[in-house]
Amino acid sequence: MKKQLVVKVWTALVVIIVNTFGLWSGKVDAMEVEDKATWLWDTSIILEDQEKILLFLENNHVNKVYLQINQDIASNAYRHFISKATEKGIRIFALDGAASWVSADSIQSQDEFFHWLHTYNENSALSEQFSGIHLDVEPYLNSGWSLHQAQTIESYQALMVKAREKATQLQLSLEVDLPFWFDEIRYNNQFGKGLLADWVIDQVDSVTIMAYRDAAKDIISIVEHEIAYATTVDKSIVIGVETGASEEGRNITFYDNGEAYMNKQLTLVQQHYNKYTAFQGIAIHYVENWMKMRP
Repeated sequence: MKKQLVVKVWTALVVIIVNTFGLWSGKVDAMEVEDKATWLWDTSIILEDQEKILLFLENNHVNKVYLQINQDIASNAYRHFISKATEKGIRIFALDGAASWVSADSIQSQDEFFHWLHTYNENSALSEQFSGIHLDVEPYLNSGWSLHQAQTIESYQALMVKAREKATQLQLSLEVDLPFWFDEIRYNNQFGKGLLADWVIDQVDSVTIMAYRDAAKDIISIVEHEIAYATTVDKSIVIGVETGASEEGRNITFYDNGEAYMNKQLTLVQQHYNKYTAFQGIAIHYVENWMKMRP
């Protein structure tokens, strides 16, 4: 009798937990279990408009922010911002990187970033700590890409290996931004041979694809390879879109389309890729522009 009573109590508790957190199969909104992310490049915002930015993130159901590290800003400012974000269920990832990081003279910049992050997390409460590392290194913007592409690719790969080691030491997840066309770039060097997109996906925990197009069908098409490959190797893909003005073409950004249109297109992307285990969500580049979009 006592055993039956215990079983009934535990069953009731499970039902309550499942219904409370939306875990019941078939009854959960996709966005509740996926990332909705954004980049925050102007770090001064966490000093000047902290409440405004946090309210915007909360109202738009953002649960992850790639926050650019500005070492001139006092650590206490980061602690205050991250603790407030944590209260709202928003994870903050330390964002850094530059095209120059693939150059031989960039080691100091890399080391300073990882050292700063180590010192910061070591001296911060759990609710104030960064949840992970997010690198934005675009080697194709380095002059070496056009002059010595193979060498520049190898330097980029060496940086990714180093970042993986540093992230492991810091016990943090590692994510990177990746252009959608890296699945057309081949490498053949000390790291093996194959497609650069596949290699990067193998090295990190999650990749944010810069799928900068303004129509769902185009976004879906240009990330097909990455989603398929990441699914086979049990890695995560976040699909990133642009909201800022662009001179690269009218189909690059949602800048002229407005937020309602963007949300409609992103819903179509989500509906298409929800069946893939690698699909982890959507990222909007970037919050400073997103806040200024017309409805």
